[in-house]
Amino acid sequence: MAQAFPASADDEYRLERHGVWKRFRQHRLALAGAAVLLFMIVVAVSASWISPADPNAIDQVNWNGNPLAPGVAGHLLGTDENGRDLLARLIFGARISLTVAIFAVLMEVVIGTVLGALSGYYGGGVDFAIMRLTDVVLSIPLLPLLLVLTAIVAASSNKASLNFGVIVLLIGGLSWPPVARLVRASFLSLREREFAEAARALGNADGRIIFRHLLPNAVAPIIVQATLSVAGVILTESVLSFLGFGIQPPQASWGNMLSNAQSNITIAPWVAIFPGLCILVTVLSINYLGDGLRDALDPNQR
Repeated sequence: MAQAFPASADDEYRLERHGVWKRFRQHRLALAGAAVLLFMIVVAVSASWISPADPNAIDQVNWNGNPLAPGVAGHLLGTDENGRDLLARLIFGARISLTVAIFAVLMEVVIGTVLGALSGYYGGGVDFAIMRLTDVVLSIPLLPLLLVLTAIVAASSNKASLNFGVIVLLIGGLSWPPVARLVRASFLSLREREFAEAARALGNADGRIIFRHLLPNAVAPIIVQATLSVAGVILTESVLSFLGFGIQPPQASWGNMLSNAQSNITIAPWVAIFPGLCILVTVLSINYLGDGLRDALDPNQR
């Protein structure tokens, strides 16, 4: 019986794409993680429409310092120590935490991909210089540096914390080395492949070879690394806010909600439980999604 082959390159691409999806959907935890993450993103985007209350509105009944319990006075998840609706603050906190993570990871991926591609493609002195810069950045502890910069900002502008843009720039600008090393390793192999030699023989410029021919073949590990980095950035932003150096009240983020819950955790434990669960579920979902993408895009599984 004759064996059927793809009729064209487009057919082969469709078959490969179908294989990636088939492998991904076999990873049940990855599917669940993708569903939860999509739900979180939808909630963050539509926070203004689905929030049950103003996240900064104070329930006058709660001025006695005894937070309302979940389900009391129309507050489904209760209120925080100031009488603000906890569900509303969780919804708006998702917007802040996920936005910081997405923009910081985009910056991380762009910087790491460009530097890693240049390093792996050219080699020699370019590779040496970029990798030494990568080693220097890797040697810088992120959290202590952020705390030092916060002290500098506080001394110069009478502010006790970093604003949203500075947090994104610092986290994204110091988190790119793993991506750069990953892309460099891929390019060291890809640049010697036959299709790369053919592209050079046809007179293609280096930029076209790097971004048109080599980079698409290295995109799978980049996607996986970016997915896993989102979880790390969420945790970093939460730690900063928890320590009081990140997003500041009254603007809600999951980290500063945990920080504010410390003083009332014995009389109102739900104030700490719900934001902690949001961080836990989101990070786990992203990690499972990254595992599933890694298995689905692994060329050894094809």
